[in-house]
Amino acid sequence: MSRASRGLAALVACATLTACGSGGFPADPNDTKERIRSSKQLRAGVSPNPPYVEVSSPDADPVGSEPELITRYAATLGAEVEWTVGSEEALIKDLEEGKLDIVAAGITSKSPWKSKAALTRPYIEDKDDKGKTESHVLAVPPGENALLTDLERWLDTHGGGQP
Repeated sequence: MSRASRGLAALVACATLTACGSGGFPADPNDTKERIRSSKQLRAGVSPNPPYVEVSSPDADPVGSEPELITRYAATLGAEVEWTVGSEEALIKDLEEGKLDIVAAGITSKSPWKSKAALTRPYIEDKDDKGKTESHVLAVPPGENALLTDLERWLDTHGGGQP
């Protein structure tokens, strides 16, 4: 191995170790998961899409399979859920801006929002009106890998079921 090759290999190794940082892996650049734990508040955005998310009035907590999942997940972090109801577009924008921690709206893995948010692995498969299979996901802020990883692990054992 030439001197230049050894130097390049050392540089790549150093950059790789530096990228991992001292905060551990997976990274959580905005510390969303830790902020939820310390504030005891998970900020969730929901957009009506029955049976996944239903909103009966502005003053009532949303119901449906996804608000139930979010409430149960928040409890594992010792947090209560603060709900925001809005359109998917407005909620995804709030997610990008760090105003929300999670969005639920009956979103599927084929969502156009995947370029704006981190989507979980599918937690349930369902049929649409035409009988085609849809894989449902939840959205979290882009780059918040510790939150995403923790949520996916939790969904692997607690998600699923019927919408």
